[in-house]
Amino acid sequence: MTTSLNKPTKVRSLEQRALGGKLALNGVLLFMAIFTLAPLYLMFVLATYAKGHTFDLPVHTWFGTDMPLNYQILLEKANFWRAFWNSTYISIMSVAFTLFFCSLGGYAFAMYEFKGKKIMFGLLLGTVLIPGLLGLVPYYLIMQQIGWVGKPIALYFPGAANAFGIFLMRQYIISSIPKELMEAARIDGCSEFRIYWAVVLPLLGPVMATLGLTTLIGSWNAFSNALVMLREQETFTLPLVLRSLQGLSTTEWGALLLGTSIATIPLLILFVFTSRQLVSGITSGAVKG
Repeated sequence: MTTSLNKPTKVRSLEQRALGGKLALNGVLLFMAIFTLAPLYLMFVLATYAKGHTFDLPVHTWFGTDMPLNYQILLEKANFWRAFWNSTYISIMSVAFTLFFCSLGGYAFAMYEFKGKKIMFGLLLGTVLIPGLLGLVPYYLIMQQIGWVGKPIALYFPGAANAFGIFLMRQYIISSIPKELMEAARIDGCSEFRIYWAVVLPLLGPVMATLGLTTLIGSWNAFSNALVMLREQETFTLPLVLRSLQGLSTTEWGALLLGTSIATIPLLILFVFTSRQLVSGITSGAVKG
């Protein structure tokens, strides 16, 4: 009799502990979210204050009235919207070439057997360990020999077939696309490229969205390569133009924060609509190796 009375009490105790654990976890996640989003929010807020009030104490937590002045300074001292178009063009081209070459390379490593395949794939992955800045000088020399220095193509074409993208595509294809599908296409008379283009490529939606988003963000924010390669202000990207607002003696902080805020908005909108595909594409390729 006593045992039967204690069972509901134990169940309630376990439920209360579980509820307490969930509340504690939600509290930690809420704190981390606020801690992460606070700098972003302050960037948008301070973009509406003149440079003389950027570092006021206490810190401004609500929007000011100086945004038109900051926008006027931004347009006077920087060719902002031209740079916005340059960044958009370079990012779109970078995404297009990266998706094509990486999906093609990942498809080959996943579906074909050829001599030296494992060695080649190992060398490819080994390039991830090389810091990007270490190859900046050879990269410049090669682009100079080709004649691409000062041209936007130097920013989106050379790195299109990268190790991360090929690895991501290979993992997704191995885990999601059966080889029997290729055999059936061959029986129907499809060429090897047509199998890739008409059969495999349409099935790569989630991982294409993932790689496309990460590539776009990286290309949009790229600074060092653009600084080395681009010479004319007409070809400058957003990071270069925003950096030009920082001078030796004075910095237009209001205009700089406003330009940064405008440059951030497209990425935020894109992430809101593609975050689910981003997580799906990353996790779907983690089943088989």
